[in-house]
Amino acid sequence: MTSLKAIDIDKRIIFALDVESSDEAKKWVIKLEERVKFFKVGLQLFLAGGFDIIEWIVKRGLEVMVDLKFFDVPQTVASAVAQLRGRGISLATVHGNDAILEAAAKAKHDVKILAVTVLTSLDQGDIHDLGFQCSPEELVLSRARRALQHGCDGIVSSGLEAPKLRKELGEKFLVVVPGVRPVLNRTDDQKRTVDVKEAFLNGADYVVIGRPIRQAPDPLRLIAGMQAQIQEALEERSQIIS
Repeated sequence: MTSLKAIDIDKRIIFALDVESSDEAKKWVIKLEERVKFFKVGLQLFLAGGFDIIEWIVKRGLEVMVDLKFFDVPQTVASAVAQLRGRGISLATVHGNDAILEAAAKAKHDVKILAVTVLTSLDQGDIHDLGFQCSPEELVLSRARRALQHGCDGIVSSGLEAPKLRKELGEKFLVVVPGVRPVLNRTDDQKRTVDVKEAFLNGADYVVIGRPIRQAPDPLRLIAGMQAQIQEALEERSQIIS
């Protein structure tokens, strides 16, 4: 079986820059970049700072995940993904059916495409409300399998579904896990969550974390502790899959 991917430990945590302005985003990048080398730009920050903030981050030698969850008719999604080319962007998210995912994958060039499976803010009741008569795990696996068949490089999934994905689909794709918490808190808006070590034991390549770091009394100390947990998890998992 394929061994674990060679990803630097300071790139395993993708810090979510879910803030209101470019100035605030820059402050967080400067504060964290000694320990974190990967940052997520989502809808909120992109609408505030556009490609300028992405370019600023990339010029500092850091990686960027553009989390805009492109969802539109296939040609429009392809055209949008094409706008990301040549900007030093590492990952971008797409949400949609087979035709949308295929269009994004064909247009990706130097950007890796992640297919969003089921948002971590949804639970079993939400899945049923949306008309799906299956479990979140079954829906995630189905969507992941189709995404990989249509040329996506990986998927965004809860850490709860990651073990099934690895068992059924192997190691040759990226699993990015959002909704990760240093300590699980069942009162926030993320319903299908895991802690950091569990995410990597379950098969994550990256985790996306925002608020727990921003709200921590000492963000750098918290990150250092999480990175130690990640290293332990990777070592344990490497023994299992080797």
